[in-house]
Amino acid sequence: MPQNRFTTASVVGTGMMGPGIALTLALGGIRVTLLSRTAEGAAQGMEKAREQGRVLTANQLAGTAEVERALERLDGSTDFDRSVAGAALVVESGPEDLGWKQDLFGRMDGLARPDAVLASNTSGLSITAIAGRCTRPERVLTTHFWNPPHLMPLVEIVQGGKTSTEVVREVRDLLAGCGKTPVVVRKDRPGQLGNRLQMALVREAANIVAEGIADAEDVDTVAKNGFGLRMPAYGIFEHQDVVGLDLGLRVVEYVAQDLYNEPRAPEYFRELVRQGHLGAKTGRGFYDWSVKSAEAVRARRDAFLVEVLRYRRSQP
Repeated sequence: MPQNRFTTASVVGTGMMGPGIALTLALGGIRVTLLSRTAEGAAQGMEKAREQGRVLTANQLAGTAEVERALERLDGSTDFDRSVAGAALVVESGPEDLGWKQDLFGRMDGLARPDAVLASNTSGLSITAIAGRCTRPERVLTTHFWNPPHLMPLVEIVQGGKTSTEVVREVRDLLAGCGKTPVVVRKDRPGQLGNRLQMALVREAANIVAEGIADAEDVDTVAKNGFGLRMPAYGIFEHQDVVGLDLGLRVVEYVAQDLYNEPRAPEYFRELVRQGHLGAKTGRGFYDWSVKSAEAVRARRDAFLVEVLRYRRSQP
């Protein structure tokens, strides 16, 4: 199969992730259809993609003409059957509900052309299970774009139990050509790769607060001003090798004895949810969101990402 065969794609979902995924693929030269159940949803998704394109041009992360050409390759639609049937690649970006995804992929499998690749943007569900109702599971995989997808470089490609290695290679090459940094997760395990690391950190962070070792704000301060600050340029294993594995091993052996190791979230975390304290959307979680703005937090995150990306582009 030719490497450039992904000339058309459909992205299912116009919520948090779909428009950014669609814009990414369009920037890679692919004609993309952004699918929604309603005309209003499709229009809103298109406007969000245009807004994200403006962010890229305003921050010199893409040229104005480049983004304009990408947007010309991007259309919104509600015609699910026709759009899926005509696409070489279909990326699903819907709710994290296994049954819903299995139904959707079973339907797409019946509509898609035999050589099409079906991908899910799931952040942790088993792609092997998602493909359970497909007749061609060798052409199904995960492409987990990190949020926000128009800025975050990482995409995790998860190989299901029956996914073809050739399909994985093709999709990896496609995403690299779209300017992303793809990694291949060879085993379909809960949390994939990035979220396995992230959830281990979340679990211990919640335990630290629960035990009164530090409060939530100080935990976040340590993450933002300590190891987290250097991680964009200095990975976990790079750090271990640079400081020396003999020292690293002693620290791990000593600290591991006192880490939270139960196979569930700490009770403090579970109790917050039981009480309906779900974070910014309810006004309280680990923080009191009546005095803190989620919008401001996201804006700060995106501004930092822009600066990191601009720095990387400036390097030879």
